[in-house]
Amino acid sequence: MNTIATSDAPKAIGPYSQAVSAGGFLFTAGQIALDPATMEVVSGGITEQTERVFANLAAVLEAAGLGFSDVVKTTVFLRDMADFAAMNEVYARHMGDHRPARSTVAVAGLPKDVRVEIELVAKLPATS
Repeated sequence: MNTIATSDAPKAIGPYSQAVSAGGFLFTAGQIALDPATMEVVSGGITEQTERVFANLAAVLEAAGLGFSDVVKTTVFLRDMADFAAMNEVYARHMGDHRPARSTVAVAGLPKDVRVEIELVAKLPATS
């Protein structure tokens, strides 16, 4: 298991890693709408928060030499399922034509009272 870390995404605020690679895959921790420079939740609603989450995920993927086209599975946690359409619009824009498997669940609460958290699994390149 290898740990992946970047200063371009929020630092881990607990006993976990931003991501780990194992068994040919990268597994990210859930990303919330924290600005890595300030470690504060971005202002705005679900759209702004989802944009920040995707920026954080992109930074973690990049640190591992990957991009969204390498993602095979995502899990989206929403505080309110009424936010689904707005989150999905941002999600679709960032994923483009790529369609990984996805689960979306409503939860009772998220860290720092954010509206969305997303984690993902990506396929690492084959090594020779």
